[in-house]
Order: sequence, then structure tokens, then C-alpha cells
Amino acid sequence: QVRLVESGGGAVQAGGSLRLSCVVSGVTFRDFCMAWFRQAPGKALEAVATIARFGTSEYAYSMKDRFTISRDNAKNTLYLQMNSLKPEDTAKYYCAARQFWCSWQIKDMNYWGQGTQVTVTS
Repeated sequence: QVRLVESGGGAVQAGGSLRLSCVVSGVTFRDFCMAWFRQAPGKALEAVATIARFGTSEYAYSMKDRFTISRDNAKNTLYLQMNSLKPEDTAKYYCAARQFWCSWQIKDMNYWGQGTQVTVTS
């Protein structure tokens, strides 16, 4: 059974930081490109960042200088370090996995986690 379990969300004041984690089981983690998506209230799901099997990362433009995606293949874990958080970063954050090749398309993801809520107050 494939499982992606996110953690690390919570409430933080604007300007603060959070680190999200996503532990993956049931698949060979290193064979998957990993991604973070988010969905704000009343808005569509959007891609935040991707990280390829060997570590190459890409970011949505508005998050590039504040967020850092990383992975630890030995621990089957994906991370998202979020700094200088803004109220508009409030959303439910999901990790997702796609076998072998990265994609920014929701429809291309093979597996999803259940999400973790991030709330940024002003």
C-alpha cells in the first residue's frame, strides 16, 4: 500500500517559518519525482515546487526565493522549508509523487498525500 503522509503544518505569524515533511512508503522513493502542491480556500490546486530523483528542483515563481524543497532518499522523506511566510501562503499543502519524470500537472501525479494545513496570520 502506497502512503504519503505530510506533517509540519500549523499556524504561524507573517514573516515566520515552517518546515513540512512528507514520509513516503510502499514505493521505491528514489524512483519518484516529488512535488508539493497547495490549495488555498476557494482557489484551485497549484504546484509549489518539484524535485527530481537526483535532486534538481524547480519552483513556482512567487515562491522561488522563500521556499526550499529537498529530499532525503535514505529516509524516504520529502521536505518543504518555507520562510518569510505571508498570509497569502495560507493553504492546505499536499505532497505528490510521479514515477521517474517530473511534471507540474496535477493529472500526471501517481500518488497524493492527505495534506497538511498551513495558516499564516497577519
